[in-house]
Amino acid sequence: MATLEGRKVLVTGGSGFLGSHVVEALRARGVGEVVVPRSKDHDLRDAAQCDAVFREHRPDLVMHLAASVGGIGANRRHPGRFFYDNMAMGLNVLESARVHGTAKVVVAGTICAYPKFTPVPFREDDLWNGYPEETNAPYGIAKKSLLVMAQAYRQEYGSNFVMVFPVNLFGPRDNFDLEDSHVIPAMIRKFIDAQARGESYVTLWGDGSPTREFLFVEDCAEGLALAAERYDDPDPVNLGAGFEISMRELAETIARASGFSGEVRWDGTRPNGQPRRMLDVERARERFGFTARTPFAEGLRRTIAWYREHRDAIAARETARTSP
Repeated sequence: MATLEGRKVLVTGGSGFLGSHVVEALRARGVGEVVVPRSKDHDLRDAAQCDAVFREHRPDLVMHLAASVGGIGANRRHPGRFFYDNMAMGLNVLESARVHGTAKVVVAGTICAYPKFTPVPFREDDLWNGYPEETNAPYGIAKKSLLVMAQAYRQEYGSNFVMVFPVNLFGPRDNFDLEDSHVIPAMIRKFIDAQARGESYVTLWGDGSPTREFLFVEDCAEGLALAAERYDDPDPVNLGAGFEISMRELAETIARASGFSGEVRWDGTRPNGQPRRMLDVERARERFGFTARTPFAEGLRRTIAWYREHRDAIAARETARTSP
């Protein structure tokens, strides 16, 4: 097992939802320095700007977490941008790491890379057995392409590039913008805001039948840190909690936890997305000792509490962003 103590670590996307928690997990391990390039200063989609980051900082380890990402609605609106941004950033980060001799890169993939009708639980060997669910296929394929690149660079150049595939994440600091958020923060916001306004019902997308698995963001950060310390193989690895819940049950659970007592209505004209999602999580346990620790109910409680605390600030930022 390689210690991270004293190492210089570059975390792309380190100021984002997942990235900020990964930075905390790394600092808890005593890393020497954490470098977080900001998109306003360094556009990783630009090869020259990405190279400049590596040339300046010379990291020992890179955690590549930067992504253009969102829920089903955002994926439907921006398929081209999501493909290009994620493909370009990944290409440039891995190539810069190769050129500058970075000792190791850990890349965060996405559960959206799996085929639409993958047998449950999803096993890593099934990644290539079909086309992803259509609404998020451009994003998923861009991320999955980085697995091919990582393995090809390992074969030709000896690069120690590893890739993990986290399931749907949730937790404090998530994106609660209804235009771009994922399902848990979107439901939390809809239920809490509807209760505050005295509304009698909330409308959700789809018919409530799809299932999903959710991983608390702090657990995911721990899994990524463990992969950085202990995992050096070319095989992809799932990061998940190993359970499945339907959208209907999820909505009922979040409504109760949020204090919403009204009706939940389902809009069947909106897409369901992938029918089922649940990961086989044995490879992560066997190869680098990762097991999710946070009970789902506890993670929801903490996420709801965070949104309540920051609700006014979130609304104020959105108002400022849309004001002329």
